[in-house]
This record gives sequence, C-alpha cells and structure tokens, in this order.
Amino acid sequence: MISLCSPPPLSHSISTSTNIPLLIQLLFFLLFPTFVFLRSQKMDNFDAKNMENPPLKSHKCLLGTQILLRILATAFTLAATLIILASKQTVTVFGIEMDARYTYSSAFKFFAIANMIGCAFTVLSLLLASVLGHKCLDPKNYFYIFLHDLIVMALLLAGCAAATAIGYVGKHGEMHSGWMPICDHVPKFCHKVTTGVMLSYFAVLFYLCLVIISANQSRRIQV
Repeated sequence: MISLCSPPPLSHSISTSTNIPLLIQLLFFLLFPTFVFLRSQKMDNFDAKNMENPPLKSHKCLLGTQILLRILATAFTLAATLIILASKQTVTVFGIEMDARYTYSSAFKFFAIANMIGCAFTVLSLLLASVLGHKCLDPKNYFYIFLHDLIVMALLLAGCAAATAIGYVGKHGEMHSGWMPICDHVPKFCHKVTTGVMLSYFAVLFYLCLVIISANQSRRIQV
C-alpha cells in the first residue's frame, strides 16, 4: 500500500521539470535568429519602398502647392497680358494730339508676348501636373518640369526687365539723350503699364518657388 500511494521517484520528477524549460530555451535560440532576419528583411523592403514612393501625405501636399502656384501664375500672367493690351491713352497737349499705345514700344510688345507665352505654358503645365498627380512622379520627370519652369521664369523676367527699363524712361526721361518724360501727360497709360509689370513680377516670384520645388525633387535622381 505504501508503494502504491508513494510519489514517483525524485529523479524522474526533476528530469521532467527541467526538460520543459530546456525545450523552451532551445526553441527560443532556434527561432530568434530567424525572427531577426525576417524583421530586418521587412525593414529593408519598407525603406526601399519609401525611397521609391514618398509618403502619400507629403506627395499630396507637394502636388497641392504646385497646382496652387501654377494657378496663381496663370492668373497673374493673364491679368498682366490683358492690362498691357488695353493700355492706351490719347491726350491733347498744346493743341497737339498725343497717342500712347503699347504697340509703339518694342519693349512693351515683347513684354506682352512673353506674358502670353508664359500664360499658355503655365496652363499646359497645370494640366500635366493634374494628370500626373494621381501617382508619384519619377525624379526624372521633375527634372523636365524644372527645365520648363526655369525657361518660363527666364522669359517672364526678361519681359519684365525690358518693360521696366522703358517704363523708367517714360516716367523720368533721359536728359542726356534728350528724351522727355511722358507720364505727366498720359498718366492713365503709365498707370496701366506699371500695374501690368507688377503683376508679371509676382508671376516671376511664383515661378521661382516652382523652380525651387522642382529642383529639390530632381535631387533624388540616381546617376
């Protein structure tokens, strides 16, 4: 009776109790390197995916900024073009009729043409940015956009510089060359030209921001 009710030998209980933790430790040491390897592979794939495709939120923010700047550039270049095309005034000075029009100056004609071209290309780039905005652009595409924005900005800046130079002569004259100021006689014409040039300068600033954004995105090109 004593043998039937007595517990199992002490050695058997010790071996059974010690085998379970040893088995757990063995499984841990076997599975831990595999877990670390899989974790590292997952992180590498995640980083590579992030390098190829920027986060969706930052992409939408960048796209919204570009679209807003291009809409503003379109509006300002269009307004500058309409104002310079409508800038004309006819006055009578000492019985002599004086007619002031933008077509009388090659600088003002170049300014009008530059703003027309800038407005047209801005609309095209706006449509292109809207179409391609549904997916992340390749950095090479940003480089082409950068070239487009740089060329349009240079064209607008050249038109503004030409109009500013001839406008300064019209307002203050050039006494050494015998050119008299005319803005005292045709203030309405000069006011319209000044407004158009200022609007075009704002468009140049918008394009400067676009050039900076495109240049920053094109830095990701891997040579």
